[in-house]
Amino acid sequence: MESVSIYHGNIGREEGERLLATAGKDGSYLLRDSESRPGVYCLCVLCQNLVYTYRVYQTETGSWTAETAPGVKKRLFRKIKNLIIAYQKPDQGLATPLLYPVVTEHFLNARDKKTKGESGALGP
Repeated sequence: MESVSIYHGNIGREEGERLLATAGKDGSYLLRDSESRPGVYCLCVLCQNLVYTYRVYQTETGSWTAETAPGVKKRLFRKIKNLIIAYQKPDQGLATPLLYPVVTEHFLNARDKKTKGESGALGP
């Protein structure tokens, strides 16, 4: 999971909500560990100043799924990244499509190092 840029790890609900409020755009989203269920993740999405939380987990067969709105058929994905891409489209059972990823500091720092290179100059 650490290779997923929106995965914030073991942050609490309040910290996740604070990060989304700081992002401030409907469709901002992040992924964090569930506080109540070990091995389960929470996909948190900002919509109209409210944070909607959807449980994301791996099934026994290794597929990824999200608990969305009642009545929406459960979808299975081979990779967590495929799940994120699918929910970037409207009308998938989320309050709003996933539009603006809230990327972790770790990924932002790694990206900055790659673009600057060893000399500090911008890369290609």
